[in-house]
Amino acid sequence: MTKIAGIDLHMHSTVSDGSDTPEEILAKAKEAGLDLFALTDHDAIEGCKRIRDILTPGDPVFVNGVEFSCRDEDGKYHILGYDYDPESDYIKNVVRRGHEIRMNKARKRADFVVNELGCKIPEEEIERFLSLPNPGKPHLGNLLVKYGYARDKQQAIDEFINKAKTAREYVRPEFAIEGIKKAGGIPVLAHPVYGSGGELIMGDEMDQRLRKLISFGLEGVEAFYSEFSAKMRRQMVDFADRYSLYITAGSDYHGKNKMIALGDNGLSEVDNIFPGNMERFIRRVMHDGY
Repeated sequence: MTKIAGIDLHMHSTVSDGSDTPEEILAKAKEAGLDLFALTDHDAIEGCKRIRDILTPGDPVFVNGVEFSCRDEDGKYHILGYDYDPESDYIKNVVRRGHEIRMNKARKRADFVVNELGCKIPEEEIERFLSLPNPGKPHLGNLLVKYGYARDKQQAIDEFINKAKTAREYVRPEFAIEGIKKAGGIPVLAHPVYGSGGELIMGDEMDQRLRKLISFGLEGVEAFYSEFSAKMRRQMVDFADRYSLYITAGSDYHGKNKMIALGDNGLSEVDNIFPGNMERFIRRVMHDGY
């Protein structure tokens, strides 16, 4: 076991649905005293290149990351990918597919709120929304707030945007996992306890889900997460031990778009030590320099 250094392996920038640019993420990681961090934008990897291009000696260790929204017959999964080769066609293919699906849904949602619900949002605002690198519900929700249709972004999503009927298009988990692995990366199940909506996945259901994902090549679980209770963390640590999975820790930081602090991952509540399976993950992504 090793004393904890600051770590946050789950963050989002303006390349997806965060409010901080990748450059600001790096500055805040340094300010927060992190020693190891990753940028995990949704269906996008260009923010990682922007951070790598400005890293200087003495900066925190940075790991390439990404997050894919996946679904199959059994439900929804968010698959994180770490330490992949960003030039690999395998990871680019998954990013391309995820982005294509995201854009299809963004267009349909924008069309719905304007033409079906009658929300008067200027055409240039919709065009600006659709020109974002990865437009999502929060961006459209902010427009509905700006033009007086909702008091806050969450109300806009719940009462307007979620009423739109979009095709059930998702990246399949086996496709995401295969792409990450073939790009030399590590596939990890993000915030595993949380399923669709308010669904909580525990016990036997979690066991079945993990065994299926492991058969696809899953290598880790995000056992430490900003919104997990001690019971949730303990369950995921136990499963990681049972199946020899890596353990990661992340906040899911989105800047002003989500009330979660950078570096908030629950690790401070485990006596300032890393679980052994997290030690293994850190050694791998730091390429034995740890």
